[in-house]
Amino acid sequence: GSQTQLEDTAPRIVQHPADVLVSKGEPATLSCKAEGRPAPVVEWYKDGERVETDREDPRSHRTLLPGGSLFFLRILHGRRGKPDEGVYVCVARNYLGEATSRNASLEVAGE
Repeated sequence: GSQTQLEDTAPRIVQHPADVLVSKGEPATLSCKAEGRPAPVVEWYKDGERVETDREDPRSHRTLLPGGSLFFLRILHGRRGKPDEGVYVCVARNYLGEATSRNASLEVAGE
């Protein structure tokens, strides 16, 4: 039998994050789904800075879900600031290249 060799492909974003408005202390999810061969690694950036998730920091309130979405256990919001508020993008990479999602803004609803 002839074996079809699957071609490796550069990542592409198939689900982009959408803007979200969240009340403080509530959970939130920024969706992102990428395809590619080999399966791309997804990273998130907020205002240009890489977002640390519980993989790097077990105390983090942010989790990278298996599909690539970013889940917030609860939105942090204090008198000293709104650390989760900002503009997020997800970046999917494999050895063939990378793909960047559209910008999604996360806003914390007023008091």
